[in-house]
Amino acid sequence: MSEDTTETAVDDPSSDGCKARAVVPAHVTAFFAPARADDPAESGATGAGLALTDGIETVVTPRDGRPTPESNNESMSGSDAESMSGSDAESTPSHRITLNGDPVSIDAVERVLARLAVPAATVRVTTHVPVAAGFGVSGGAALGAALAAADCFDRAWTRRELIAVAHAAEIAAGTGLGDVVAAARGGVPVRLAAGDPNHARLDRLPARGRIEYVAFGELSTATVLADDTQAVTTAGTAALDRLRATPTLEELFAAAREFATAADLFVPEARDAVDAVQATGGDAAMAMLGRTVIARGTGLSDAGYDPSVTRIDPAGARLE
Repeated sequence: MSEDTTETAVDDPSSDGCKARAVVPAHVTAFFAPARADDPAESGATGAGLALTDGIETVVTPRDGRPTPESNNESMSGSDAESMSGSDAESTPSHRITLNGDPVSIDAVERVLARLAVPAATVRVTTHVPVAAGFGVSGGAALGAALAAADCFDRAWTRRELIAVAHAAEIAAGTGLGDVVAAARGGVPVRLAAGDPNHARLDRLPARGRIEYVAFGELSTATVLADDTQAVTTAGTAALDRLRATPTLEELFAAAREFATAADLFVPEARDAVDAVQATGGDAAMAMLGRTVIARGTGLSDAGYDPSVTRIDPAGARLE
C-alpha cells in the first residue's frame, strides 16, 4: 500500500463573533498494534478502522462573552506537546466543558486548550454515538476542540499542527492511541506507522457504504491499554500484514475478527452478535476498544438486531 502524505492548512479564522464548530467523524478501530515512545508525538498505534458519519460535534466560544486576547499566537512543533495537567487554578483559565449538555471534565480537551493557550472558554461537545463504546469520542472531542479553538481564538496553527496537539493530548490522557490521526483522515484509514502527523504514515481503502452498529455497554480503553499488550501487538501486526496483502473492506473485517480472537479481546455479547451476523452471510467485527459490534450493509438487521445505521465518512475532521 502506498503512503498518502497530503495535508492542508486550516482555513483563515474569523475574528468577529468568535464561535466555531468542528465536526469529527467517530472512528471505530478494527485492529491495532500499540507503539509506545517517551515522546507522545511518536507514540500511538498502527492498524485500521472506519470513520463514521455519526460523530462528535464541538462548539467553542469565549466563556461569559470575554474578549479574546492576542497573546501566544505562535505555533509549536508536535514533539513539544508534553503532558499538561490543566488543573492549576492560578495559571489555567476556567473552562466550561459539557458533554451532551452535562458538565464534565475531559482531560484530553483540557490539555488541548492549555497547549493553545486558550483563555476562559465554553466547549460544548455533542456525540451522536455512545460514549466509552469504541467510537473514539475522547480523541474526537480533543481534535474538534483544537480545530474550533484555533478558529475561534485566531491561533495561527496549521491543520497538521493542530492534529499533532490533539494526538499528544489524547496520548497523555491515556484514552486512545490513534483515533485522532485516523478521524482527521476520514474514510477507511490504515495506519502504517504510528504517531502524530509528523511521524505517522497513513493510507486509506477506497471504500464507502452503509455500516450498522449495536453497543452493548462501556469498556474502559485506559484499563485495557494499561495491561500487558504484547499479545495485542503481535495480533495487530499480523492483521495489518493481512490487510496490506489484500486491501479490501471484506479483508479488514476478517482481519478484525481474527485479531479480536488472537488478542483475547472479544467480550461474550460481541462474539455472539458477530457469530449471528456471520451465520446469515453478513460481515461483522467488534469495535476496539468497546462492547460494540459493527457490520457492513444490513448485517445486524438481517441477524435480528435493531442497530443504529450510519455510513463511512469520507471527509474526515472539519470546521463547519
